Amino acid sequence: MFDRRTALATFLTASVLPLIGARTTGAQEAPGLSLTPACDGHPQPTITQTEGPYFKPDAPLKQNLAGDRPRGERMTLAGFVLDARCQPVTRALVQIWQADETGAYDNRGFTLRGHQYSDDRGRWWFSTIVPAAYPGRTRHIHVKVQRPGGRVLTTQLYFPNDPLNRRDGLFNPRLLMNISEAADGKFARYDFVV
Repeated sequence: MFDRRTALATFLTASVLPLIGARTTGAQEAPGLSLTPACDGHPQPTITQTEGPYFKPDAPLKQNLAGDRPRGERMTLAGFVLDARCQPVTRALVQIWQADETGAYDNRGFTLRGHQYSDDRGRWWFSTIVPAAYPGRTRHIHVKVQRPGGRVLTTQLYFPNDPLNRRDGLFNPRLLMNISEAADGKFARYDFVV
């Protein structure tokens, strides 16, 4: 079984040559993960969802959120920011915030909160943990994505096969991450179209 470091290294060394009309963006896939969304000639912008009550502005520039909660199950979350032609978007802001392994958010500081910018190939990634569900909500990760000079996309990402997905009124299957089990946690993938 591969580990998260191997999956991330595969993802980061992938060449990105988006192809309109192709099922993939031409990027090499991490073991067991298909690309999201399909660049099939008619890519749809990523759908919006509420930011919820726990958003805080001014999250730090930080990729390693897992160090905030060392007891949580490790997860690497990665993807591309793409435009409507499935071309990579450079320097797009990607910000995440999430609950911890008990279902609680840090509302005083910036635990499990951070942002970064997509690189010259449109890639972004965070090292984080798997959030717990909490009353009324399935497991999810909040995200804001903004291309330079563009509108802010606010949405949420969901975990496949979570039994609470059916009961969560906000859940949308178009926002499911592709997740593979790794020897040391999970490797998740989601590509944003903005």
